Amino acid sequence: MFIIETPVAFGSQPVSASTPSRSAPGGKDASLYQFFAPGGVLARTHPAYEFRRGQLQMAQAVEQALEEKRHLIVEAGTGTGKTLAYLMPAILSGKRVIISTGTKNLQEQLFYKDIPFLEQVLFGAPGGQGGTSRRLSVCYMKGRSNYLCRKKLYDLTAKPVLSGLEEISNFSEISGWEKITQTGDRTELAGMAENSALWNKLDARADACTGQKCSEFGKCFITEMRRRAAESDIVIVNHHLFFADLMIKQTADSSYDAGVLPDAGSVIFDEAHELENVAGNYFGVSVSNARMDELGHDVEQALRRNQMHSRGISGAIRSLRDNTALFFSLLPMGKGRFAFENRREFLEENGEEYAALLKSLQWIESELEQLPQKPDEVFAFSRRANELKVQLHFLMEENRPNIVFWIERRGTRGSGGQERHTVFLQATPIDVASILETVLFDKLDCAVLASATLAVGGGFDYIRQRLGLKYARELVLPSHFDYENQALLYTPADLPDPRTQEFTALAAERIRQLLEITRGRAFVLFTSITQMKEIHSRLCSQLPFRLLLQGDAPRNALLADFRLTPNAVLFATSSFWQGVDVQGEQLSCVIIDRLPFAVPSDPVVAARVKAIDADGGNAFFQYQVPAAVITLKQGFGRLIRSLHDRGLLVLLDNRILKKQYGRVFMESLPNYKKTTEMRVVEEFFGVPN
Repeated sequence: MFIIETPVAFGSQPVSASTPSRSAPGGKDASLYQFFAPGGVLARTHPAYEFRRGQLQMAQAVEQALEEKRHLIVEAGTGTGKTLAYLMPAILSGKRVIISTGTKNLQEQLFYKDIPFLEQVLFGAPGGQGGTSRRLSVCYMKGRSNYLCRKKLYDLTAKPVLSGLEEISNFSEISGWEKITQTGDRTELAGMAENSALWNKLDARADACTGQKCSEFGKCFITEMRRRAAESDIVIVNHHLFFADLMIKQTADSSYDAGVLPDAGSVIFDEAHELENVAGNYFGVSVSNARMDELGHDVEQALRRNQMHSRGISGAIRSLRDNTALFFSLLPMGKGRFAFENRREFLEENGEEYAALLKSLQWIESELEQLPQKPDEVFAFSRRANELKVQLHFLMEENRPNIVFWIERRGTRGSGGQERHTVFLQATPIDVASILETVLFDKLDCAVLASATLAVGGGFDYIRQRLGLKYARELVLPSHFDYENQALLYTPADLPDPRTQEFTALAAERIRQLLEITRGRAFVLFTSITQMKEIHSRLCSQLPFRLLLQGDAPRNALLADFRLTPNAVLFATSSFWQGVDVQGEQLSCVIIDRLPFAVPSDPVVAARVKAIDADGGNAFFQYQVPAAVITLKQGFGRLIRSLHDRGLLVLLDNRILKKQYGRVFMESLPNYKKTTEMRVVEEFFGVPN
């Protein structure tokens, strides 16, 4: 384990403000069988009820794990109804349970749909259990940047410095809203743009937070969130927030509040297939030129706001800006993500520039400490300068064997259309298993890992090894869907290897033929942005359907457009492989261009492959194939989302048929009907030959 960049903290929204009773509702009448079984509570209260044996089995397994304080890994196929299957035993346990999800969509489903439904069934609905006026005590925790900082708003009100008509309009709206909001959650401001520049000046992110020293601490929305979380039985977060909180508690400085999640002995991780990558990010270190520049800007603005003038600090800020620009310009060049393997040689050549940047950070810290009658926020700036100094030193001089050091370059467009380049220095654990075993699984009474895609070849060896989960019960539950009759998997045997030059043109032509048969209504998913754009460009003038392209609009807008446009086709990459739910005929086909192996040149992937091979293992079969299996299962999982869905799955990569490792993929997929012939595809859609 090593130092992490200061993570975001969290906010919450209550289902009720009642204090939890720590006792299970409904007593023995509330048994899981009576709830899920035919003729039971769920059957009487849910309009779309169907008995799902796997749902009951999962609920009973979760209940047993919570009662006996054991860990559990469960793969619940799509359609099992896994959210109710873990929510019910969590509620009945009478314990505080944290539920961590992989996506915001699932968080919202739990909080806005599943929890209110169970609350009504258990405590309020006719025929429900209990018949009392009690309510569930649940909070939905979000990142601090989603919430308003009252101190910042009041400071800006006293000395308004606004840029343009949009900021003036937003300021008026926020000022009026602040007087009536109970949560401070920006989602209540429906008319404010997602990228509002003013909101970035007013949000409650931790960088400028002074905690209990703040004059508005008693009225703070973050303070209120913590109180609600401490009073809740069920706490809903996502994986990023969970591991940020876990990490900050490992490296907490007693001078300020650490973490916001309340203590809990039990955690349910839904969409648990994402845990390794998320944990790796939060147990790592990241420093960028943008963070350096933001520190200088924030200090400058605070001094101006407080009418404080210091030649020393002004000089330190100029020094930080100049030395940041110089140091980051000297870092090795490359595109995207690439390994930083020659750090020693870099320091031999550029040691003076590195030392100058460290000295600038120290200078700012020293000048801030010497300020007379310091405003409280100065202490936060001093902490930030020190954190950047420590983290930069770690990134440039640490030599631990379980860490890969790398660089990422990102280009973005500013509000005025200008190009901005952000450079990140990164350090990531190569293997998080030993870290998670020590700081997470050994300390929890019960961890439940659930997903529709955890097993490889019917077992959990891969996920257990990658996450360090040595002792856990295992359960694989088949999907509730009739895949053999609902889905056809087509793999063309005649296409060339996708790694060859001729593949793109032939794949585009085959996609065109398939989309004509399906009449559009498809996701075409790629492992490469370049391949996606190339094939989309080739087909734009050849098909009569609307062809949507990832990157042309925000993700939610593209999905809404797809749902509302008859026969639409969406070309997309990784972000659409999971967390997307389109039911009905509008999505009748999912085409995947190639087996989704991780990019071997990615610095983290390459380091993990090298470490496994060096330890005498076989990284291809132990790491690369299993990871690709889970990703493929996620991609194919977009198609069949209900018992009434029916459609075509296509994998254009016939290595799954020709290579030895293809059997692992086939054995891990549901029992789709399979074919290599276009004639069968046409028959499936009723197209005459």
